Amino acid sequence: MDGRIIRLLDGEASQNWEALRETAFFARWSERGLLVGTDETALPDELSPEPFGMDVARVLEHEPVDFVSYPYEWSFGMLRAAALLQLELLLDALDEGMTLKDGTPYNVQWRGVDPVFIDIPSITRCEAGRPWAGYRQFCELNLFPLMLQAYRGLDFQPWLRGRLEGIPVAQMRRLFGWRDCLKRGVISHVILQNWVSGRYAGREEDTQTRVKNAGFSQELVRANARRLRRTADRLRWEAPRTAWTQYESDCHYRSGDREAKRQFVEDTARNSNWRVAWDLGSNTGEYSRLVSPYGESVVAMDSDGAAVEALYQSLRTNGPRNITPLVVDLADPSPGLGWRGRERSSLEGRGRPDLVLCLALIHHLVIGKHIPLPSFVGWLGGLGATVVIEFVDRGDPMVERLLSAKDDHYHDYNLGEFQANLEACFRIVERETLPGGTRILFRAEPRHEEGAR
Repeated sequence: MDGRIIRLLDGEASQNWEALRETAFFARWSERGLLVGTDETALPDELSPEPFGMDVARVLEHEPVDFVSYPYEWSFGMLRAAALLQLELLLDALDEGMTLKDGTPYNVQWRGVDPVFIDIPSITRCEAGRPWAGYRQFCELNLFPLMLQAYRGLDFQPWLRGRLEGIPVAQMRRLFGWRDCLKRGVISHVILQNWVSGRYAGREEDTQTRVKNAGFSQELVRANARRLRRTADRLRWEAPRTAWTQYESDCHYRSGDREAKRQFVEDTARNSNWRVAWDLGSNTGEYSRLVSPYGESVVAMDSDGAAVEALYQSLRTNGPRNITPLVVDLADPSPGLGWRGRERSSLEGRGRPDLVLCLALIHHLVIGKHIPLPSFVGWLGGLGATVVIEFVDRGDPMVERLLSAKDDHYHDYNLGEFQANLEACFRIVERETLPGGTRILFRAEPRHEEGAR
């Protein structure tokens, strides 16, 4: 709603909000920026509660984030940080009679490399005698994906993208044999949970009643949360060396190319009016770092999870902190998912950038991924942003390497065709051939008003 994030609360949610705003941890977490900024507001005139079928007791307004991302686009370290944030929040909430009713990483977003909890109404008052309702959800969406990558070396992103509710405990159990029992958390959170789920399948309400009558204490909830925190905190995944983690050192720039390219990109970033930039095919983030001082935030996207993890860890240690790295394959970007494809929006459905870096990428998509050149340039044009794009000619070693393993059906992959397609969507403001002679940089502005933001 014009960039505003409005939340309508019914009576029960309003009472939870009243209790939450009086707690010390809410003030403390808000001050540290770990909870999204939240204030009460009036119901906007143009917003009616009728379609929601509820009596509105209160209206909250949340501070927006620059770009919404999802767990199936995060690296291992990012999902782990989001999991630990939820558990720390749960433990602090329990100390003041509150709890989290969910255990989903979708309640976390990112400001650069800093996670922030956004689902304020999911922090509710505790009910005596109840176990943590979000435990299974936390395991299936946080812990199990992390275990999958840490213990099996399997990327969790396709699993989370394939099923929005995460990895069911029964499937997780099939991935681990008895030899895995010595691995941290496998017995308690996989094998035992699977046994309990099977034993009480279809009797969840009865199980909850039995637990409550048995006097399940909040100290048991705290102990379980602490065990989960220890397990998640000690999970490790060493990102392997890949062609993309070493790309910047192995791409064989010719003499003077790298410095001229850096100067062109920095000049564009410095002299353009932009707030959010997308760095497509970011690799180790060299150019994301270069432009980051000149805008509010950068979203660095690469298809290689190891490269994204390396960038995330480097940013956490050395900064800058306004870059959010994501695992995104532009040949297969995240579509709209969930009910009617609207629960989780497509990549471009979550906002548009003001500046796009598309450096040393187009040959990988057109030749390596068989994306038609006009289609990709048209997609860029639809973003409505200023674009810095690098065309790598057929005489470049990288293009020769790509073509050496293929039948050359890419007759439109040449500078003339590329520039004609670019001019159909953009107004070329600046063009520079790098000293090596095989790479040409373009700065282009959207040509049509309907493509602009």
